[in-house]
Amino acid sequence: MGNLHRLFSPQTVAVIGGGIWGRSVIQQCQKLGFEGMLYAVHPKAKAVAGVPAYRSVADLPVAPDATFIAVNRDATIDIVRQLSKRGAGGAVCFASGFLEAEEENAGGAALQEALINAAGDMPIIGPNCYGFVNYLDRFCLWPDQHGGRPVERGVAIVTQSSNIMINLTMQQRGLPIAYALTAGNQAQTSLAHLGRAVLDDPRVTALGLHIEGIGELADFEDLARYASACKKGIVALKVGRSAQAQRATISHTASLTGSDASADALLSRLGIARVDGLTEMIEALKILHYHGPLAGKKLVSASCSGGEAGLVADTAEIQGKGLIFPPLIETQKEGLRAALGDMVALANPLDYHTYIWGNLAGMADAYTALIDAPIDLGVIVVDFPRSDRCDPEAWECVIAAAEIAHQKTGKPIALLASLAENMSERQAARIAAAGLIPLSGIEASLSAIAAAASIHPAHHVPVIAAPNVTGATILDEAASKALLRPYGLDLPKNLVVKRHALPETLPFGYPVVLKAMGQAHKSEMDGVKLGLADRAELEAAMAKMDQSVYLIEEMVGDGLIELLVGVVADPTHGYLLTLAAGGVLTEILKDNVSLSLPVEEADILTALEKLRIAPLLAGYRGKPAADKAALVTAVLAVQECVLDNCARFSEIELNPLILTTTRAVAVDALIKTGEKSHG
Repeated sequence: MGNLHRLFSPQTVAVIGGGIWGRSVIQQCQKLGFEGMLYAVHPKAKAVAGVPAYRSVADLPVAPDATFIAVNRDATIDIVRQLSKRGAGGAVCFASGFLEAEEENAGGAALQEALINAAGDMPIIGPNCYGFVNYLDRFCLWPDQHGGRPVERGVAIVTQSSNIMINLTMQQRGLPIAYALTAGNQAQTSLAHLGRAVLDDPRVTALGLHIEGIGELADFEDLARYASACKKGIVALKVGRSAQAQRATISHTASLTGSDASADALLSRLGIARVDGLTEMIEALKILHYHGPLAGKKLVSASCSGGEAGLVADTAEIQGKGLIFPPLIETQKEGLRAALGDMVALANPLDYHTYIWGNLAGMADAYTALIDAPIDLGVIVVDFPRSDRCDPEAWECVIAAAEIAHQKTGKPIALLASLAENMSERQAARIAAAGLIPLSGIEASLSAIAAAASIHPAHHVPVIAAPNVTGATILDEAASKALLRPYGLDLPKNLVVKRHALPETLPFGYPVVLKAMGQAHKSEMDGVKLGLADRAELEAAMAKMDQSVYLIEEMVGDGLIELLVGVVADPTHGYLLTLAAGGVLTEILKDNVSLSLPVEEADILTALEKLRIAPLLAGYRGKPAADKAALVTAVLAVQECVLDNCARFSEIELNPLILTTTRAVAVDALIKTGEKSHG
């Protein structure tokens, strides 16, 4: 694939096809103010949308820098081949019916492969996409209306859905969009390639991604690391949380969503903020555009209503995304008392009443006192009256006072309308011009603030790619442990015996544990007997369990806590490590944290602190602390085993891993293997 700059910022443009879509591309390009040369290609028409038409690609006077192909899928392949041979700069392939239609049309995959081959080194975007709009240079290859307007700088947004991109361009929340790009099937040019190309533009301040499928994992990692190097944040809306979304995605763009937990882990590892909806993404991008990533999640909030103050606090609590409203320190209290008097109860969030409303100096002093503290963002709640029925002029004092507070403190300040309707585009522009951040809607904005605070440099170590394993085989517990033992994992001594073949003496002492071989969830099947004190109890348990093969193990005593350590192969996002409350509590507590492999000691220790059972690891209510160093050693041993066998491993699970004051013992283990698929 060649460089995308020529395609994004062309001097010569060709539109192939004279139907409604081709005409619309020409009209939208002219409407946006494109000043380069426009050519139309049509085998019969003399002109398309007023632009003179040439009979074929070969008849064009130049090899176009950018081309929109608005013909059927079979003709698209031939035209791409002609453009590539002529040395064209790139093309948008509008047609559908390629890989995304494979379930309905068995030839879709072959057609997509033919399209890629026809393009050669020439960049193509799509197929099955609308193309893009470059608002910076007033150019688009776009066959429909869009709601954006030319800007001097702004954010870039890349989606796989053209309709979602249309919707995003129609936003009226004060977000300047520099590029609106759709990736479609990502046959050749991936979402990551598009994102990397626009991040090169110094006029782009941040990147928003609507992701159905990530594509090549290595390319996506490169995008994240490049964004980190550019100090530009990425916000991602990744679909696929539900089974319905996963099915829709496959039929839409032939993308595999992968598991949602592994997507979370990957995005977190790469320093990309994940959001749950379009409004949240818009608000987060506004923070990144007008300020940049936030240093942390400590906020102060001010409003002239106790109801609003309570709503802000409750919403942050309900969302559970770690936003903190620290108690006011003495210097804040002193400044606020001087500005507000003794009639206002001082707290964070603050209800500053309306005593000083309209008093610019007083409001500025109050905002300055509140915000001049060790916080990461100041939030002032203000809802402007609708201008068609009311006069919002009296609310301008909030903007002016906040501007003064920002200049005095140097702290980022957001003006937040509790309802999106209560901050117009004009007001958002006025707020931005004052050096402030315009935010719309309490719920979306608080989530966006948490997202902007979660951005960090991408992890320096590449993710371990996971194969698509077929023909899975579950190893029994003894075989699983035998495979893990050489990696230094602490395992109980054990012995496999057949029915009626119990040796006179065991290679380890009593008490012992008896397990039925070949059962994944032995406790549910009454396949585990603990604490058998002597041979008689062991024989009786074997007779009652009535199995053909048994596993006898030494009993691990003095356990403080049980954990689950699991690794699952996700071909979309890489290997996923899960740490969780273990044993019978795994499904009851649902207390878990996931990381993409590989991990280091610091990653493991940080993840453990996120578990609700973390206090038990440190020692709780007089109990001794578990051996965290042994736990880290166990996790790294599992990782090393995965690294050595990644071509065939699809799953490893230790449950439980019993932690004592000196050990981390894997008393149960399961490994699932298979053959790497080359399809």
